[in-house]
Amino acid sequence: MTGYFLKMESRRFEELLLFYDPGTGLKAAIAIHSTALGPALGGTRMWSYPSEEAAIEDVMRLARGMTYKAAAAELSLGGGKGLIMGDPRRDKSEGLFRAYGRCVQKLQGRFFTGEDMGIDEKDLDWMRLETAYAIGGSVSGSPSPFTAYGVLQGIKACAAEVYGSPSLKGMTVAVQGLGGVGGCLCQYLSNEGAKLIVTDLDPARVKTVVELWGSRAVSPDQIYAQECDIFAPCGGGAVINPQTIPLLKCRIVAGAANNVLLTEDCAAALQQLGILYAPDFVINAGGLVFVDSIRRGVTDAAGIRQAVARIEGRLQALFKRAREERITPAAAADLMAEERIRHDGALTQSARV
Repeated sequence: MTGYFLKMESRRFEELLLFYDPGTGLKAAIAIHSTALGPALGGTRMWSYPSEEAAIEDVMRLARGMTYKAAAAELSLGGGKGLIMGDPRRDKSEGLFRAYGRCVQKLQGRFFTGEDMGIDEKDLDWMRLETAYAIGGSVSGSPSPFTAYGVLQGIKACAAEVYGSPSLKGMTVAVQGLGGVGGCLCQYLSNEGAKLIVTDLDPARVKTVVELWGSRAVSPDQIYAQECDIFAPCGGGAVINPQTIPLLKCRIVAGAANNVLLTEDCAAALQQLGILYAPDFVINAGGLVFVDSIRRGVTDAAGIRQAVARIEGRLQALFKRAREERITPAAAADLMAEERIRHDGALTQSARV
């Protein structure tokens, strides 16, 4: 456990909680990175991890990313994340999710959660039987379309920065991952007149997107080397790394996935190749905006979409700052989030006192 305490201290975590329920076999973790700006909010994912250590590392990285995402989106929220260890294709049950809901309820509002990888509306409905702090489910709907809409606006900002126009007509976009967000993004991109190259580990998802939007499918290991204008990672994290960067044949990396870069050095490597990177926690914040709106009782879809659309302007300002300060967009995004946490977090703490 010493290693975990050192990680918490170095990354400024507030809480790391582990839960086990013998009746259902639940093995879960909730990481709360920061509540400086407000209660922690972050999705819960269900995934088969190679080890417990890999699971804890993932939930901590994701929770810290949520702190930065909320700050960059100018929301009064902190960052947290939940995970359930297991195979979402075979290990789900009402009892499992109700047990996890009781874990969330124990935190009494310090942590709000919603959908993430491996979790669907039915799972959230089961959680909500035990906790008031699970947002989404069949009552309010999925945040995925709002995440995808925000990514679309962010891609337009990238296109304007690189090509001088936000128009995507005739551009080729390689989309990696066709789940709830990636599939919806394909629809938006097709409606904008973009040409699509797609891949996913699930052949059924690929077949659906190809049939609906006339996309060209490639195998997962081929997606990085495709000739395209934009590479949009919408699946797992760490896909931009020393092995994949030399394969890229695009001018822009902009997608919905979290923790896209394996290390901070990858941002500099992309910039050296003339590839513009849209920081993930800025471009993919649309789902968080949706979930926070529902949390606050706001249900006007048009108004929420308008709030999500501000992602385009935030990225434009971020790219401008990166140019002026001669830093990477990733570094500019970190600075933007950290400045807000220091300033507004101090105000929030004063108000609490």
